[in-house]
Amino acid sequence: MTCRILLLAGSAEARRIAVTLQARGVDVQALVSEPPRGPDPMPVPCRLTTFDDAATLAGQMVGYDAVIDASHGFDGQMSRVGHAAAGIAALPFVSLTRPGWGLEAANWHEVSDVAAALPLIGPDMRVFSATGWASLPDYAGFPGARLLLRQTTRHDRVPPYDFVELVFGDPPFDAAQEAALFRDLDVDLLICRNLGGRPSRPKLDAAKALGLPVILIARPRLPEGAEVLGDIDAVLDWVAAL
Repeated sequence: MTCRILLLAGSAEARRIAVTLQARGVDVQALVSEPPRGPDPMPVPCRLTTFDDAATLAGQMVGYDAVIDASHGFDGQMSRVGHAAAGIAALPFVSLTRPGWGLEAANWHEVSDVAAALPLIGPDMRVFSATGWASLPDYAGFPGARLLLRQTTRHDRVPPYDFVELVFGDPPFDAAQEAALFRDLDVDLLICRNLGGRPSRPKLDAAKALGLPVILIARPRLPEGAEVLGDIDAVLDWVAAL
C-alpha cells in the first residue's frame, strides 16, 4: 500500500523532500499558506489553505498516513496549528528545522523579536531590514534615521511610516551584490530573521565583510512535544520507518 504524506510547505527543503519522496513512490500532497513563488514550483499537488483552526485542518488530513512540517522557519502558526491538527487526526508529525546562524562577530546579536532590536539602533543609523512587510508595525518606535526594508515582490503599497524606504530586489542575491547594495545605501546596520541555511546567507556574508553590526531575529519556538529533525535525510528516514 502506498504511503500518503501531507507536507506543510514553505521552505526550500519542502520541495527537495517532495521530489525525493515522489521518486520513491510516496504519494505527497503539499499544503501552503500562500501561493508558491519563483520559477521552480512544487512538483506535487499543492493546495492553498488557511492555518487558523486545528479542527478544520484535521479534516483535511483524513486519508493521510503522516504529516511533515517543512514550513517557512518564521511561519510559527503553520507549525503550531499543523501539530495540533495532527494530534486531533492521530497522525505521526515531524518538524524539519535547519540550524540557525551563529553570532560570528562581536557586533552580532540575536534578539527575540523586532521590538527587542529597537534599543540597539542608534539615532543616526541607516538600517537595512530583511524582516518583511508584515513586521512594519513592530518598527513603530524606530529610533534610527532610515529603515531600508527589502521587498522581493513588486507592489505599490505605501509604507505606514515616513522613515521607511522600500528596497526592491529579485532573489537570488550573492554576497558581492549585497555588499555593493549596502555601500550604495550607506547601510549602518543589518536586521534579518535567523533563517539559517545558504539561500539567505549572502546578506550576512556581505555585512561581515563590511564590518557591519547585525541583529538576528530568533525563530519562533516549535510546538511543544513535536518531534524535531535537523536535516532532510533524517526526515526521509523517518518516512521510511513509518
